[in-house]
Amino acid sequence: MVQMSRSNQPLIVDNLEEDRYSRLRLIPWWDQDKLSRAKIMVVGTGALGNEILKNLALLGVGNILIIDMDSIENSNLSRSILFREKDEGEMKSKVAAAAVQAINPDCHTTWLQADVNYAIGLGLFRWADVVLGGLDNREARLAINQACWKVDTPWIDGAIEALFGIARVFVPPDGPCYECTMNDNDYRLLNLRKSCSLLTKSEMVSGKVPTTPTSASIIAGVQVQEAVKLIHQRTDLPTLAGKGWFYNGLTHDSYVVEYPRRKFCPSHESYPSIKPVPLSASDTTVMHMLELIRAEIGESAFISLDRDLIVSLECPHCCLHTPLFSPLGSVSENDARCASCGNIRIPHLVQQITGSESFLHLTLAEIGIPCFDIVTGVNGDATCHIELAGDAATIFRS
Repeated sequence: MVQMSRSNQPLIVDNLEEDRYSRLRLIPWWDQDKLSRAKIMVVGTGALGNEILKNLALLGVGNILIIDMDSIENSNLSRSILFREKDEGEMKSKVAAAAVQAINPDCHTTWLQADVNYAIGLGLFRWADVVLGGLDNREARLAINQACWKVDTPWIDGAIEALFGIARVFVPPDGPCYECTMNDNDYRLLNLRKSCSLLTKSEMVSGKVPTTPTSASIIAGVQVQEAVKLIHQRTDLPTLAGKGWFYNGLTHDSYVVEYPRRKFCPSHESYPSIKPVPLSASDTTVMHMLELIRAEIGESAFISLDRDLIVSLECPHCCLHTPLFSPLGSVSENDARCASCGNIRIPHLVQQITGSESFLHLTLAEIGIPCFDIVTGVNGDATCHIELAGDAATIFRS
């Protein structure tokens, strides 16, 4: 039993029944059941991601999806509490998931080794109550931002460098988003990664950013603290929604900035309604999906892809077309080189599927649509959004 003092502060009493979360329950507004039911996606398992996951485990967050595309390197060990020397070369997301469950068996973890820019279905963002980012590049942040806005999921970004850091909260659909904070230099740096043919320049590798476990701990702590407040959904728990908290570890200064919402920001696309269907990307053909969409909004409907899709590469010197189904951006200039003459091949792109294509017999997965994605149909002013909910059972394996 917890009694309150006249100052409305909790009093510690001797007859409180002890369990793992008993000290947390001393907080007057704390609801451990809400945390045990919460679903949180964590993207990035470097220094920030490790601290985020450690905190989520200690708090008993019930459902955690961990996404990272990289493997553990020796340099990760000085900043990553969940990794050990024996883990070098292993997948970050897999090792982190096991470490979280070792800290707290109450946490149900799922891991994916995948690129958040191209390989994470929108249904996963809709599944999550909150998305937490521990990322080191603008492209991934922008991808998360656009996905969260489409499905109305708040996300919390974190960034660190040396003894500096920032945590900021973006809540769709009415507040400012990550892209609202971008300036001309941000866009310039994003565009440097693209060649004239829009293929990714493989030599454009992000520089190594100096980071410390102390700054990671501080920023990740604020990120998770904001997530806890969002999950509780109480008006008396103010959050950093639409704001950023800056920390300077050299001078111990910190301050909050408020971001303006950009009126015509291209990331502010939101899906008004989403229809789940018990289908999966791996066994649903493009033609079947087109038929479903036309049954919803009319026979003239087409599939509108949310990213440019490369369907083939053409070598202008050898006059050869090679089929290739992959999102634009996931293919580098080196990947696009012709095996015969070594020249860069020209990508042929589609943004819509109208029913006249030669690949209608292929599955959605075979043309590069990820599992648990949301496929959009358009017919004039009418739209529909169909979620491949049949993939959930495969992704959230026991």
